Amino acid sequence: MSSAPSVEPITPSRERILLLTLAGIQFAHILDFMIMMPLGPILMQALGVGTREFGLLVSAYTFSSTFTGVLAAVFVDRFERKRLLLTMFALFALATLACGLAADYSTLLLARCTAGAFGGVLGSMVQTMVGDLIPFERRGRASGTVMSAFSVSTVAGVPLSLYFANHFGWRFPFFFIAVLVLGLLLLGIRMLPTLRGHLPTVTISDVGRRHPLAAMHDVVRDGNHLRALMLTALIMFSGFTVIPYITIYLTANAGIAQADIPLIYLAGGCATLFTSRLIGRLADAYGKVRIYRLVALISLAPLFIQTHLMPVPLWLLLVCTTIFFIFVPGRMVPAMAIVTSAAQPNLRGTFLSMNGAVQSMASGVASFLGGAMISVNAAGNIVGYDRVGYLAMVATLAAMAFVGTIRMHTGKPASAP
Repeated sequence: MSSAPSVEPITPSRERILLLTLAGIQFAHILDFMIMMPLGPILMQALGVGTREFGLLVSAYTFSSTFTGVLAAVFVDRFERKRLLLTMFALFALATLACGLAADYSTLLLARCTAGAFGGVLGSMVQTMVGDLIPFERRGRASGTVMSAFSVSTVAGVPLSLYFANHFGWRFPFFFIAVLVLGLLLLGIRMLPTLRGHLPTVTISDVGRRHPLAAMHDVVRDGNHLRALMLTALIMFSGFTVIPYITIYLTANAGIAQADIPLIYLAGGCATLFTSRLIGRLADAYGKVRIYRLVALISLAPLFIQTHLMPVPLWLLLVCTTIFFIFVPGRMVPAMAIVTSAAQPNLRGTFLSMNGAVQSMASGVASFLGGAMISVNAAGNIVGYDRVGYLAMVATLAAMAFVGTIRMHTGKPASAP
């Protein structure tokens, strides 16, 4: 079997095109996940459900992607990267369309599970291609470019989707995302390279010898892989106890109108569109672990503030939420560079599929736990959100201590025909 992808650097211009295409795919599935959070008040009213049922809608996506992430780890390194990625992307489009066609809460819940089954795998597959194609010394910047999909989704995607929801109903954003995915699918077919360097060279004597779960076994017996998976779990848990309930809390406790919610995502997205790439460049220049710890340390302040906000002027609220967007999701830029580099090159697809499953499971557990810890009192205010913030801060401190135990591989990238 081949031990690692073959080596042949790609040109800077080709690298930019590839990263922008991958960022587009990342944008679509992040938007599909993110749109549920600002839609919270609208969905709760339209479907007649409470915070716990809404939390289940969010966590159902992540629990489903956990299952498929583990399943994908069995076969992801056995197939050519581009074909597998685009197949999952096409199925994701159909699942998102089904969300828009859902008749009631139960069918929407089922559709969200289906969307999560395909959408959750996409993130790990995009990161796998980044790890295969981009050298270690530029991987922080590459992660920043791909993670800027989060920024674009908050700048353009979420406000536009909320506009559609406010004017045409909650179904319309899902139709919009399905059409967007179709366009990106055609772009991916044209722009993405075929990647076969990770595939094993199989001889007649090898047939039937290697068990389908062997690659997963190889991943979990590596202590460095396990430490990287634990880091992912801590980071996701620290964010998703808080993030799904921001909109609900702000409308109920901080006095912001539903019509002003897009401003939060517009301001935060505009800021992170620049800061995510800046954080990536700093990680490459000064060390990925060092920059991760610095960003995570700063993130403690917005985690505390966001979960304790009282009625404040709109401009001050936007300052607080923008700082939150910069530093809390911003931790993922150096973190993903660290985690991607922790994988043995020949096991990168399997490892990152398992990492995607851990990511989904941790965020699903966090979303569910966050929903269970908060409630609505007789005055219509959210209570218990402060405790959610303290829990997120403890998990952040644990991740900061843990990140230094991870060893990173600095091998060369794969070829791109």
